[in-house]
Amino acid sequence: MSSLSPKSALFAQFAEIAKALGHAHRLTILELLAQRERSVEDLAATARLSVANASQHLRLMRSAGLLASRRDGKQILYRVSDTAVLDLVTALHRVGERNVAEVREIVSGYFRQRDQFEPVSREELARRMRDGLVTVLDVRPEDEFDAGHLPQAINAPLRELDERLRELPKEREIVAYCRGQYCVFAFEAVALLRRHGFTARRLEDGFPEWKAAGLPIAINGTDALG
Repeated sequence: MSSLSPKSALFAQFAEIAKALGHAHRLTILELLAQRERSVEDLAATARLSVANASQHLRLMRSAGLLASRRDGKQILYRVSDTAVLDLVTALHRVGERNVAEVREIVSGYFRQRDQFEPVSREELARRMRDGLVTVLDVRPEDEFDAGHLPQAINAPLRELDERLRELPKEREIVAYCRGQYCVFAFEAVALLRRHGFTARRLEDGFPEWKAAGLPIAINGTDALG
């Protein structure tokens, strides 16, 4: 029988979860899996890792309870195990911004230089969508959009946006979103739109947080619950 007290045993398990978060590649993988299920090969290619390296990170995070998986033919597909995992990553972001000077420097440098305007909250965007006052722009890759997106959103991946500006109405404000709070796609999209005379802001976070909040989403053109 273990000599650890129940509290000590619990803390040891919590420490394993924290350890599983302790790598930049794993945080990148979590951001990608928050968009949709992915295979090891897909994750490796998107995150620019070797398949062996991606597999190692995935096994560790699954052992810590951060990920779940299922078999689809010859492939193993991974997904975030619970919305609480996203809450944990968001809390990590918040602690960093509040207490780590290097984090604040990066945020105030790259991110706030590109967008000094107040972002749109989820509640405000939902209200303005109901009133038909805004155009919603999803700048994630098409496969992520197809797996789930905000209702009525237009998909224009950042790499295509410059060529598709004519498709966007100039008479309404555009709110762009992507993978999450620090996803550079939305920041770059807003900067591009403003340079071309559009009124544009970004959503305060991204699709995973919208879905986790229980707000409506659409999948393959069909409305669904969050």
